[in-house]
Amino acid sequence: MQGAISLMKRSPLFIISAIALSIGLLYAQQQPPIGPQPFSVGNRLGLPINPAADGKFDPMSKNVKVYGAIYSAESCSYDPARGVIVVPNRGVAQNVQTNNAWISFINHDGSVHTARWIGVQNPGEPRSTMKPPLVLNEPLGSDIVNGILYLVDRDGGTSPNDPVIPVIRRFNMQTGLPAGETRVEKSTGFNDLEVTDDGTVYATQTGAADAPATWQVWKITRDGAASVFVQGAPLRQPNGIAFDPQGNIVVVNIGNNEVLTFAPDGKLLKTENAAQPGNDGLVIMPDGTKYVSSVQQGGVSRIRPGKPAQLIAQNIPNPASMCYDAGARQLVIPMNANNGMAFIPIK
Repeated sequence: MQGAISLMKRSPLFIISAIALSIGLLYAQQQPPIGPQPFSVGNRLGLPINPAADGKFDPMSKNVKVYGAIYSAESCSYDPARGVIVVPNRGVAQNVQTNNAWISFINHDGSVHTARWIGVQNPGEPRSTMKPPLVLNEPLGSDIVNGILYLVDRDGGTSPNDPVIPVIRRFNMQTGLPAGETRVEKSTGFNDLEVTDDGTVYATQTGAADAPATWQVWKITRDGAASVFVQGAPLRQPNGIAFDPQGNIVVVNIGNNEVLTFAPDGKLLKTENAAQPGNDGLVIMPDGTKYVSSVQQGGVSRIRPGKPAQLIAQNIPNPASMCYDAGARQLVIPMNANNGMAFIPIK
């Protein structure tokens, strides 16, 4: 009581300074230590959001459902180990803020498993001072092969005079740690990719509508050797890419409705037609059935071997590069700027 009375006799300026000092000390005690921090990934929904130093984590109550976590997603992949859908969120564009992207895990029903796994840290020093540092700018296509998440990302593009450099970034699906990257400076930018068991990447360069020389599929070996696999017609702004059961490379065009199958030597083996043009996503089942999504017209085509295409879904806003959720037997389709995902059960 004596101390309180004494404090009341002080000047208002003294009291304000004392309170500010106390708040400052409390705030400082709550901040993470300054300096390099070990690389970490985010917890699934619960508390704390960031992994605690002592490993303590309490999951969210099972009677709570959360939907969201998706922002400007262009693709997804299925992780059979966790049984979740892995979604790269592009975040804002490079000319707004660099290193802004993150990876979410989504459950079969669309609810959120992990809001931010890779990329729980804010852009800037929290990411750059981790060991190893995190760089994830604007990821587009994705694929998971042998426990590695492969992403089409990009550096540059921060201004009209800053050229875009496509980068294939790799992350360990068990730990989230960066597992290397490959820059392909001769390309103007990749859209989607598919990866073989030995780590060879096939990536599409959509190019410009009036420039056939820019319509390309690239091949990037595990050691970083990059070369043009196919260029020009019959490609017409290639986008989605996948392997068929025979190991051939299948590509869908945005510029028309063609679905092109190339042999590993680059020879065109077959041309099929989706029900709509303007295609982006491609999923191929073990029996050879193809599912194709039109980002321009909003439909999903099913092409069974030797049969004409059937439209099995329509009027989806901007369906992008879809994936197959084997755990729930459904197609999952990010919807670009609509910041959501479409789910289509298949038989």
